[in-house]
Amino acid sequence: MLSLNKCELCPRHCGADRIHGRGFCGAGAQARVALVSLHPWEEPGLVGARGAGTVFFSHCSLRCCYCQNHVISHGGRGEEVTDERLAGIFCEQQERGAATLDLVTPTHFVPSIIHGLQMARERGFSLPVVYNSSGYETVETIRALAGYVDIYLPDLKYMWERSAAEYSAAPDYPQAAQAAIRAMVRQVGPVDFAEDGRLRRGVLVRHLVLPGHRHESIEALDWLAREFGDTVQISLMSQYTPMYKALEHPPLGRRLTTFEYQSVVEHALALGLTRVYVQERRAASEEYVPCFDGSGVKSRDFFNTP
Repeated sequence: MLSLNKCELCPRHCGADRIHGRGFCGAGAQARVALVSLHPWEEPGLVGARGAGTVFFSHCSLRCCYCQNHVISHGGRGEEVTDERLAGIFCEQQERGAATLDLVTPTHFVPSIIHGLQMARERGFSLPVVYNSSGYETVETIRALAGYVDIYLPDLKYMWERSAAEYSAAPDYPQAAQAAIRAMVRQVGPVDFAEDGRLRRGVLVRHLVLPGHRHESIEALDWLAREFGDTVQISLMSQYTPMYKALEHPPLGRRLTTFEYQSVVEHALALGLTRVYVQERRAASEEYVPCFDGSGVKSRDFFNTP
């Protein structure tokens, strides 16, 4: 049972009473949303003709020193919304023609999300639901989402405890993320694409290649190939841009080299993996970071644009 009285939604198991206070993540009782948008830069299987219907949640259970969304994940920028308003946001994304409902950093608000989806479905909501997560999840929280999530979009950030500890203050990240991804695959099964290329169901694992860590990336691919083969889709991301506190953690103070990224891509090919998205190097830019101005959160004004 998911409870905010003694919160254990994420692997921190902080036990905070979020009804009257805040957890390690910074979240209280109500969901906080920083931006509602149609996002064209997600993976091809998620965006369709008009984009993925993103809902960016504030706060986060990780403390990534290079987080491009740090103003909302660490700073908490956003607006608190009721579960009823959350349901309205979900339905409005469907009205705008979004290909999917893309819930970004949702873990700490799962109870509200489940309630919001229940109410949205009563109003005719039917979009595929994407759970866009850091991968730092508990198996119990993933199990609670059965029947509500169609597509899991977890990160697999690290394979080494020392990386997870230094860069995200979560040394248990590798074990937690691997267990969570296994639970996701058990729940929704192998990837299933429609004839037009849209992903209808399954798990799409993102891995951001970090500068100076290509061997760790290779280990991540080895694990994914060994565990799942081509039953999951993989997204190898080259977009790393030094931001926030990255300069304090060498070698994260520089951009990724072509050699580093290409060597990881070549390893995926050598493993025989065929379901792999690769990313253009021009995606490594701050211009791809959303403007978290609260659009679409409190009113329908955002949706009046053509």
